[in-house]
Amino acid sequence: MALMVLVNNSGDGSHTYGPLNHSEWNGWTITDVVFPSFLWIVGVSMTLSLGGRLERGVAKSTLMLQALRRAAIIYALGLLVYLFPFFDFGTMRILGVLQRIGICYFLASAIYLWTPRVRAQIAWIVALLGVYWLLMAFVPVPGYGAGRLDVDGNLSHYLDWNVLGAHNYSGTKTWDPEGIVSTLPAIATALFGILAGHVLRLKRTLPERTTVLFLAGNALLALGLICDSWLPINKKLWTSSFALFMAGLDFVLLAFFVHFVDGRGYQRVAKPAVIMGMNAISIYMLSELLAIALGAIRWGQGADAISLQGWLYKTCFAPLASPYNASLLWAVAFTLVMYLAAYAMYRKQWFIRI
Repeated sequence: MALMVLVNNSGDGSHTYGPLNHSEWNGWTITDVVFPSFLWIVGVSMTLSLGGRLERGVAKSTLMLQALRRAAIIYALGLLVYLFPFFDFGTMRILGVLQRIGICYFLASAIYLWTPRVRAQIAWIVALLGVYWLLMAFVPVPGYGAGRLDVDGNLSHYLDWNVLGAHNYSGTKTWDPEGIVSTLPAIATALFGILAGHVLRLKRTLPERTTVLFLAGNALLALGLICDSWLPINKKLWTSSFALFMAGLDFVLLAFFVHFVDGRGYQRVAKPAVIMGMNAISIYMLSELLAIALGAIRWGQGADAISLQGWLYKTCFAPLASPYNASLLWAVAFTLVMYLAAYAMYRKQWFIRI
């Protein structure tokens, strides 16, 4: 959560260190790890929460209705982020970060509840990644043909432009990095998290479960790199190789944290991260709306116009360091403000659940 806030709030977008930017197209940076990890951990928590409630005898239909309600709220919050502050419904972004989380959460919940066997869930993952690859590799795009994976000629771009139109991401205008076709492998990302949750629920010793997570993660990393040779790792397209590789990283990272936090007892070291994550959606919404407000509040005309964010940055941060370091200082300061908000909510025991 902290990393998501950090990479989303550079002080000066033209002076940001490379790892804190998304990869321009193929390949990945640490910034590209953030969103799939968020979606993956949704799958992990889903296994733990839904699995426990199923064992207590709660009906699947009840859980499914609750999942639909939660998904609808998350989706609506995503729309609010892109409507605020002007509420222009004509260019409202229909898909986006929270919208993708809501969609994937609901569909992954349905798969988990109605196909509870691990083999069936793995089959779903294979099918989603396979169908995505077939679509991207063999469905021809008018004017470009089939199998194009560049920015303009890929099927995902074509469908986003023709279906979403003016409701695409404002940064690209004609396609959406959380678009229609790429939602298929994104669902698989959540299902990978469900598989990790199954490992955590195994009636095995902690070292055994940690080992399974570590080995599974390395296998997925290798598989992602192998698939990269014909379907490049690409966050903006959320390619099958990207879903595999990022799931592998998450398995390995979870193994690391389980070993050191639960196994070796380093809970105090991890406490700040726990505090930041206990109100994840709330902090994400607060960070996004605050950033939008700082950019929307402005004064002056034409070339002399300046936003509140721009004024604060130029007045308080730009004089302190080089452009790249000043931009990083703003991002760190913004993240610390969000941490203070999370800490205040934690101290008051305010845990907003959807």
